Amino acid sequence: MKKQSKNALDSDALKIMEARHHDPFSILGRHLKNNHIQVKVYLPYAETVCFSHNGAALNRVPDTDFFEYNAEHEQLPEHYQLSWVDKSGYSHENHDPYDFGTQLPEFDQHLFGEGKHWHIYQKLGGHLHKADGIDGVLFTIWAPNAGRVSVVGDFNHWDGRCNPMRSLGGSGIWELFIPDLQAGCYYKFEILNRNTNEVLLKTDPYGQQFEFRPNTSSIVVHENNYAWRDQQWMGERVRHNWLHEPMSIYEVHLGSWRRDHLGNFLNYRELAVQLVDYVKEMGFTHVELLPVTEHPLDASWGYQTTGYFAPTSRHGTPDDFRYFIDTCHQNGIGVILDWVPAHFPKDSFALARFDGSALYEHEDPRKGEHRDWGTLIYNFGRNEVKNFLLSSAIFWLEEFHLDGLRVDAVASMLYLDYSRNDNDWIPNMYGGNENLEAIDFLRELNSVTHQQHPGTVMMAEESTSWPQVTRPTWTGGLGFSMKWNMGWMHDTLAYMSQEPIHRKYHHDQLTFGMLYAFTENFCLPFSHDEVVHGKGSLVSKMPGDEWQRFANLRLLYTLMYTYPGKKLLFMGCEFGQGTEWNFNKALDWYVLDYPHHQGVQALVKDLNHLYKKHPALYQHDFDHQGFDWIDCHDVQQSIISYRRKTEHEDLIVVLNFTPVTREQYRIGVPLAGTYTEIFNSDSGYYDGSNVGNGAALSEPTAWMNQPHSISLNLPPLGAVILKL
Repeated sequence: MKKQSKNALDSDALKIMEARHHDPFSILGRHLKNNHIQVKVYLPYAETVCFSHNGAALNRVPDTDFFEYNAEHEQLPEHYQLSWVDKSGYSHENHDPYDFGTQLPEFDQHLFGEGKHWHIYQKLGGHLHKADGIDGVLFTIWAPNAGRVSVVGDFNHWDGRCNPMRSLGGSGIWELFIPDLQAGCYYKFEILNRNTNEVLLKTDPYGQQFEFRPNTSSIVVHENNYAWRDQQWMGERVRHNWLHEPMSIYEVHLGSWRRDHLGNFLNYRELAVQLVDYVKEMGFTHVELLPVTEHPLDASWGYQTTGYFAPTSRHGTPDDFRYFIDTCHQNGIGVILDWVPAHFPKDSFALARFDGSALYEHEDPRKGEHRDWGTLIYNFGRNEVKNFLLSSAIFWLEEFHLDGLRVDAVASMLYLDYSRNDNDWIPNMYGGNENLEAIDFLRELNSVTHQQHPGTVMMAEESTSWPQVTRPTWTGGLGFSMKWNMGWMHDTLAYMSQEPIHRKYHHDQLTFGMLYAFTENFCLPFSHDEVVHGKGSLVSKMPGDEWQRFANLRLLYTLMYTYPGKKLLFMGCEFGQGTEWNFNKALDWYVLDYPHHQGVQALVKDLNHLYKKHPALYQHDFDHQGFDWIDCHDVQQSIISYRRKTEHEDLIVVLNFTPVTREQYRIGVPLAGTYTEIFNSDSGYYDGSNVGNGAALSEPTAWMNQPHSISLNLPPLGAVILKL
């Protein structure tokens, strides 16, 4: 215990009253003074204060809200309780927060400073905590440049004078244990800018639950006692080799997939019934959620995240979200979360200039700001910032059993000059445009997540020719499991948007992708990005009359499902939604009253089940042995044909990109026998014209460098899949 001089006490007391003191524990609580114990509390809303254990009154310091008591050591229990009556006559009882020692171990502080504390989310923020047998909430926050930090909430009138925090020195961490608080309380951090004396009110960067927008308070969560029932799924996932398994992903924005009859959001538990049933029926293997990390603005779709450790309260509580994922797993559906470490919004209540300085971002806007998006860029070279993001990734995989993360906007992280003018970026130490700190971060991210949670998938949205995105870090790669094939997607949609009569002039857009198809582990994405910002829906990109547009769409999907690479389709595309996606309302489910849309939905469902049934369509997605061209040169008729194969299965795929039926079209085949048509995108079942083959018997006529050949009727704007 410290001895205090009266003059120092007076000076410091003034700072406490003005909420300017950086070390309130040196004044408040119990201290040794003149061989007595002096208890000093500051309660701005108290009228009278006494000890609960003996009723002895504390004396008010004249003209202040300080209360003092001098006692012999043996008169006070280990942790005394205060009974006090506020100015409205209401009674309160609580232990004194300033009667407790430091709670955050130095080891945790050290690991965090090193950027190596993967579970720092269990320490920083507001958590239920027991100190010396007394329950309460421990608040901790990293704000190294603050002059003072206070916890404010619904328990202290949101008044920064009531609960100033203790600085833990060089770690930059502040902490305060507030005894007797319970889960469910609302809180923020009030931070004094040391340089300007500006008072900032910030949400908890590590908060695990937030108020429903537009309110932004953090909420102390209950202890996680959720009883998971997905043990079988989690056990199999560890042994799962996703490289050689089917992966068909349904990309979903939870706020606009469906809504209730009043137009309100569905909650996670309702989605666990409706969405899971639909995805299971349609045959998708995974759902990928647009960011459910907490965000203030619906129009950002979640990509301007403010709560990196909290599922958005738009759809319920953290346990509700656990229930949703648990239900997915019990129904054999994986869950991938869209995760955004590339940038964060400038909202004043969140991370921007968190402690009055550029703490999470770079000070220089040439490194610290995405001007296109109006957002800030993380300082990946700062250990504590890197640790914040790494622990967020671990948090979602561990606490919510997620099966992977899709990392947004990786290209913007890799290049210092990404979307910048020549004079608006700073080269790296070697004079190049590579962001060396971000590269190191991404490699560590992938190494740590794969090590901590084997079987999970890390997927990069990366749109450039950066090499080895999906190759191991020890060979110089970034270590991602998979990369979105943006080049294939752009080329294919550009080709499909051409009038069929002109497609022969763009045939290379259809075939070029195979030159690099196995340089990375690719996912083929028709994502939300292709149906927003005036781009229209997928079916609206297709040329021709209504029948042709839907035939083109069915042909496009058949190409995707038979082409090497995992599959991703944005919600609504599976039934040919006609209008561009609008985040602010539900999908146009009513269009399923019409045969064209019913046909597309039935086709996608059948493609999913066909894809999962035939290993030739997925087992060798990422190497040459799973694919052979039969013919990629029929430019004049705009037809391509290829084999998808394993050691035990061989499928023939033929696609006709014109509305002309090709009768007696001959293709080469490797083996003699009867080839049975197992899929036809022109089937009447899909609202097609029903041009088909049934079965084709091979002839010993060499064709297209193959020893045998078969003659087929190719449907207009259609595709057929055959099996020996």
